[in-house]
Amino acid sequence: MFERTALPAGPRVISARLPAARSVSITAYVLAGSRFEGAGQVGVAHFMEHLTFKGTAAYPSTRAISEAIEGAGGSFNAATDRESTVYWVRVPLSEAARAVDVVGELIVRPRLTDHDIESERAVIIEEIRSYLDDPSEYCQILFQTALFGDGPLGREICGEETDVRALADTVIRDFWGEAYRPANTVVAIAGDLGHADALALAGDAFGTGNGAVGTFSPAPALPAGPRVMLGRRSTNQAQLCIGLPALRRDHPDSWTLAVLNAVLGDGMSSRLFLSVREELGLAYDVSSGLVDYADAGALEISAGVDPAGLPAAIEAILVELVRLRDDLVPAEELAKAKRYLAGGLELRMDDTRHVASWIGGQEALHDRVLTLEEALALVDAVDAESVRELARRLFVDEGLRLAAVAPARHLRGLDARLRLPA
Repeated sequence: MFERTALPAGPRVISARLPAARSVSITAYVLAGSRFEGAGQVGVAHFMEHLTFKGTAAYPSTRAISEAIEGAGGSFNAATDRESTVYWVRVPLSEAARAVDVVGELIVRPRLTDHDIESERAVIIEEIRSYLDDPSEYCQILFQTALFGDGPLGREICGEETDVRALADTVIRDFWGEAYRPANTVVAIAGDLGHADALALAGDAFGTGNGAVGTFSPAPALPAGPRVMLGRRSTNQAQLCIGLPALRRDHPDSWTLAVLNAVLGDGMSSRLFLSVREELGLAYDVSSGLVDYADAGALEISAGVDPAGLPAAIEAILVELVRLRDDLVPAEELAKAKRYLAGGLELRMDDTRHVASWIGGQEALHDRVLTLEEALALVDAVDAESVRELARRLFVDEGLRLAAVAPARHLRGLDARLRLPA
């Protein structure tokens, strides 16, 4: 499914050839995210990602960068996470060289001018304000702090407005000089392209250069923040997030957790959707999801409900956790969840962007790169007893954390309701 090569003093390159694919996708992971930030650096990883799109040596403006990709019929973007920053481009196969060149320019040769830094500082501040004004985003910010504390895993990746205002130009440039090195990058290429061609393109675009390999402090003992965090907003809908500590990335039980999550709240046939929305009519949106880092993880359940329905929604969610903890998932329901999970993996492999993310993300962040067949076998091996045993380990009262955003009068007494039913 893939081939990989570590170029001397250059990026690690991993590629997957997809015969007859009309597109090619390039995903590049810089192994530096918000978790690597030290004192006086909060928000710098996200700031750096923004700045790269202001202009590079070969593409001196945002417009020039955009036209290089969109003018070829392609699409591109980037995102900052806790442990990496990822850039991706998808273009017609004939434009592969241009796409790899643009990604290399963004990472290795950004301009980082004083004017660009000050201009983007104002943009990022507006981004932060938009999150605080969005009840669902604000609820997520509160929940991350409730579960992971106020350290690098619990604070907002962008930082706060005061952090962004305080970032010195020299701090930003130094972060780029230390972290954005070719040898600190994984480049994944998926399309009808051989590995030798992928290597040549990546080598030309990224060049060589080593830098200091970033490190981060261990995750705190979880949960690390307040049991309940509340945001008072005059909204017509309350936002709710309940979660618990789960598993680190590459934990031996990670695929069991994925199946558990599929049963619980991933998709329209999941228990939470059928119970909280369809049977009880308490929410329009309700779902569960997983977050994992090198040494920590979480299971999160999110819902938007009528503010007066917060107590009932909390109770309904906790009931579903207890069902998974106490009862074996029936054979047909487990088989359905496994088919849902496996089918999603298979369908994504038709898209070059998803293939590039699959192989690149594993090469960058996981212990090893799984083939699709290996992943499908791991899903198939999960049984009902292992799901219940994992639920028993994870679903305990002391692990529960709650965040809610709603009018103040509807937030009273929620702490007392955060208990798993007997």
